[in-house]
Parts: sequence; C-alpha cells; structure tokens
Amino acid sequence: MNKWEYQVAPIPLHNEALMLNNFGQDGWELVTIQTNAQGGLIAFLKRPVSSGQGA
Repeated sequence: MNKWEYQVAPIPLHNEALMLNNFGQDGWELVTIQTNAQGGLIAFLKRPVSSGQGA
C-alpha cells in the first residue's frame, strides 16, 4: 500500500508554471488547485513517502 505525504502551498499568480515545475522536480504531484478568499491560488500536492520515513 502506498503511503503519501502532502503539501499545501500558495502559488504566485505571476509564476504559476515555474512554481509547479519546481515542486515537480522535487517529486510532488499536483492534486488540485483552488482559489482562496482573496483570489490567490493554493496548490495541493502529494508524493510517495520514501522508505525509511514514517508518515
């Protein structure tokens, strides 16, 4: 069974692709993006927990 860790991160409106590509290079997979009450973007990401890390 896969174990996951999660990240919730604000995404600047002028650097969306750059930020998401940086997360992707670190092994994060985008689950969804939502708009917060102020109109900003919030990314929800996940990646498998590597063996040796407990989650």
